[in-house]
Amino acid sequence: MKKIVLFASGNGSNVENIIWYFKNSNVLSVVGVLTNNLHAKVLEKAQKHNIPTFVFNKSELNEGFVLDKINELQPDLIVLAGFLLKFPDHIISKYPHKIINIHPALLPKYGGKGMYGMHVHQAILENKEKETGITIHYVNEHYDEGEFIFQTSVNIEDCKTPEEIAVKVHELEHQHFPKVIEKLLIPNP
Repeated sequence: MKKIVLFASGNGSNVENIIWYFKNSNVLSVVGVLTNNLHAKVLEKAQKHNIPTFVFNKSELNEGFVLDKINELQPDLIVLAGFLLKFPDHIISKYPHKIINIHPALLPKYGGKGMYGMHVHQAILENKEKETGITIHYVNEHYDEGEFIFQTSVNIEDCKTPEEIAVKVHELEHQHFPKVIEKLLIPNP
C-alpha cells in the first residue's frame, strides 16, 4: 500500500477531495493530515474520515518535530494542498522528488513568496489575463520553482472578480490533483 501524507493550512477542500478519491483504493492510502493552523477546517474534514491529524507550529516545522512525524508515517508522497508555509530544506533533502505542491496559476507567472490563494487571482484579474490554471510541481528550496509535473488552463475572460476565477481554478484542482497523485505513485495502473 502506497502512503500519502497531506499538508494544508486552511479549509482543506483539496485534502477532502483527495481523501474521497482514494477512500476505497486498495493500493493508495492517506495516512495523515498535518496543519500549522489549530483552527483549520481541514482538521474536521480529515477527522470525519478517520484520518490521523497533527497540528504543529512554525518552530516545530523547522526544528524536527514535523520531520519526525513524517518519518513515523513513512509516506511514499508528501502532498502540499493549500499549505502556506515554506517547506524547510531539511525535509526536502530527506524526501527528494517525494514532495509536491499545487499552485493556483500557470507558473512561472504569479508564483513566489506571498502569491497564494486570492492574492494570485486578484493579480491575474488586475493584469487582465485571458486564462489561468493550475500547476502541480515538485517542491524545492525556492517558492514555486520546483520541476513542473502537470499544468492545465481555463479561460477566464468572463470572470469579473477574483472569486469567480477561484471557482474555475478549484474545479481544475479537484478534477486533476488526485489523478496526478495517482499517476505519480502508480505510473502504469
